[in-house]
Amino acid sequence: MVLHLIKLCVGISEPRELIDRQLARFRAREVAGEPSEYYHVTRSTPRRRGEILAGGSLYWVIKGKVQLRQPIIDMRAKSGVNGINHCQIVLAPIHMFTNPIPKRAFQGWRYLSAQDAPDDLSKADESEIPCKLKRELAELGLL
Repeated sequence: MVLHLIKLCVGISEPRELIDRQLARFRAREVAGEPSEYYHVTRSTPRRRGEILAGGSLYWVIKGKVQLRQPIIDMRAKSGVNGINHCQIVLAPIHMFTNPIPKRAFQGWRYLSAQDAPDDLSKADESEIPCKLKRELAELGLL
């Protein structure tokens, strides 16, 4: 059974901003001669690794709504400051916009079952309405 992760995206106001920031970090790693891959580092390691790597994604909560997902490729142990272990979640360089559903704030990441995960938007849905307008319509309950 596939299992997903969900995480807050703090300091980002719209999905395109996250995409641009990840691309900038990817390019900086390339220039520095480091492995060029998309990843996110968290403090705790998910214990249900097998279920996540069976096709799971990381769903990003941006401005109180789940709006974007990225497939998870791998999860690795990474030594952080003072030797504290962290988890490096390696992500595919694919960004799928999702049906924006509200999500309350929480700390860290959470498991997200496949049946609770929002559907992806089609390419037509993505381009028709700008993110800011989509967010305002959703706040009014019209989307």
